Amino acid sequence: MPRSFDLAAEYEGTVEQVHRAFSDEQYWLVRLEDSGADHVRLDEMTIEDSGAIRVRTTQILRADRLPAVVTQFHRGDLSFVREEMWTPVVDGQASAVVSGSIPGAPASLTGNALLLPAPEGVRARLDLTAVVEVRVPLVGGKIENFIGNQLVDLLIAEQRFTTGWITENS
Repeated sequence: MPRSFDLAAEYEGTVEQVHRAFSDEQYWLVRLEDSGADHVRLDEMTIEDSGAIRVRTTQILRADRLPAVVTQFHRGDLSFVREEMWTPVVDGQASAVVSGSIPGAPASLTGNALLLPAPEGVRARLDLTAVVEVRVPLVGGKIENFIGNQLVDLLIAEQRFTTGWITENS
């Protein structure tokens, strides 16, 4: 049964600054290299005239780095394909549809993100609702929980990276 996770992070920057970082190809290239994955690719990046952003990435982890709970259902290196489709900033906020998949594995992630001003006004807040589904009998729920915990760590790391990027590039 799919599991839903509600996550949030605050950035030391405005919604516009965070969105501007998301529209910068160099940001994505450096962020991917900083991700801890063994191999990374920026597969696609499209920025529409409206300010909408579409990004698709692939991150690969070597098999010897995978936890046992993952190697039970997936042999070899693990590729994770992630896609984010961000709207332009309108009325001080932007939203995204997020998806993730592991080619060749019965696992998927779908989600919705909202980037909006934090209560303090000079910061941005990202709210993410993600649904993780692993279609493996008996251990699927355990793997879904593992992925959910990894999402927390990933969101924290990406928040730190983005905050640093904004500080260095504004």
